[in-house]
Formats: sequence, C-alpha cells, structure tokens
Amino acid sequence: MRTMPSPTASRTLLSALLSATIALVGAGCGDAEPSSDTTRPAAPASSSSNLTTSTSTTGNVTPQEDGTKIQITIGEQRFDATLTESATARDLLAQLPVTVDMVDHGQVEKTGRLPSPLSLNGQPEGADPDVGDLGYYAPGNDLVLYYGDQSYFHGIVILGQLEGDAAQRISELNGPVTAKVEVHRG
Repeated sequence: MRTMPSPTASRTLLSALLSATIALVGAGCGDAEPSSDTTRPAAPASSSSNLTTSTSTTGNVTPQEDGTKIQITIGEQRFDATLTESATARDLLAQLPVTVDMVDHGQVEKTGRLPSPLSLNGQPEGADPDVGDLGYYAPGNDLVLYYGDQSYFHGIVILGQLEGDAAQRISELNGPVTAKVEVHRG
C-alpha cells in the first residue's frame, strides 16, 4: 500500500522546488540580450571552474583577468589567449593539447578542424566576432583565429580572446599553418 505524504510535507517540498526554480530563473537574467533560440539548454553551472566572463558593450562575451589561459604555437611564434566560461570552452580544454592544421579563410581568419565537436549548450545561434577573438565554427568543427573583421554568422561561437598583438602577427602568416594548442604553461 502506498502512503501519501502529509499536507505539511507536501507544502514544504513544493515551497523548496518553487524557491529552487526561482533561483535558477533569476540566475539566467542579466544585461545580455535573450537568445531567439529557446530550444538550446543552458550550459550547466560549474562551481569548480576557474573560467569567468563578463559582457562587453557590444554584447560579446569577453574574458576576465582570471580566465583560463591557453597558448597557441605556430612555427616559432607563440600566441596567448584567455578563454571565456562556457560549455564550448570547457570542451575545447578537454581536447588539449591538440595540433590543428589551419588555412586562411576570407583573409580575416585562420581555420582548422578539431578532432571532436564542441558542445553548443547555452550558446546563441551565431556571433559577430571581433578582431582578436578566438572562435569555434560549429558547422565545420573548426577552431578559428580572427585577425580581420568578420561579420555576424550563424554557427560562430566566441571561445575567448587572443592577447596583445596576436591578431596582427597572425595576419602576417601567409598560407596554411600548423597550430599546437595547449593549456598555458606560464
């Protein structure tokens, strides 16, 4: 025989569930514009991650000083980047170290295929990357180094930002390159 919880226990459980729901909904509110894609689940919260982000005036996500640093080595040159907090960036970190063969694309970016697709959980349908952004192009499963002005495009996810004069130096690399991407060694 199944027993029913008391009315007091039911109200306590309902109250706890309602409070948790309100907290979760409230955590998703902020200054960022809502995504038109309501079918994508939000990225899970991670209390153990050291990645943090903020939203710039253009709406793009930008890395904070204490974000996870990676380094990209092409030939004898090393480029540092700071990742934003996202399921996509965490998936990239899980694949590191990785070597990526990259080609010029449209005279604004170097692109190269990653070994495995990255999560799109919590990401908008597309983005308008800035010069110096590190990105992921989901339809091609490509890591992207933006050194020129790319406009909004579906499938682009901003992973972080290249540091210093990296975008300028990457723009000077002619033709295909091989990039080794790894967690920053300091």
